[in-house]
Amino acid sequence: MSRVHGVMVALVVFALPLSGCKEHKVVQQYHPASLSETDQKGIMRVTLNDERAAERIGLETAPIREELVTVGNSTVTRKVVPYGAILYDKKGETWTFTNPQGLSFVRAKISVESIDGDRVVLAEGPPVGTMVVTVGAAELQGAEHKYGH
Repeated sequence: MSRVHGVMVALVVFALPLSGCKEHKVVQQYHPASLSETDQKGIMRVTLNDERAAERIGLETAPIREELVTVGNSTVTRKVVPYGAILYDKKGETWTFTNPQGLSFVRAKISVESIDGDRVVLAEGPPVGTMVVTVGAAELQGAEHKYGH
């Protein structure tokens, strides 16, 4: 065996075990939200774990307002939310995420009377003044139903 050939064999024999020795890094998975039970069957409280999670989804909220609206020939007072506050489930039912405190959110059933541009007139829903999610609700719905997990 030639000297070059011997060196090549030595390199291959030395390099083969090293090629299988990859450094494995354990990456801790980041969970931006946690879930907890509510007193309503099938409804979970979604709590974002920190402000960074809220920033990532672009979270925005607004209060449910009371406004005068025209219904038929009458002017009546109704609850109103921005269009971004409504969600539809797979059955076509309408919901909104309320923000009772801090970074906690709870899905609430609503009934839509009419939609006029960005304004949604509610026939039924949470009380006036309740904070609802207007941007980021789809991500909260995904967290509640564990989509992507």
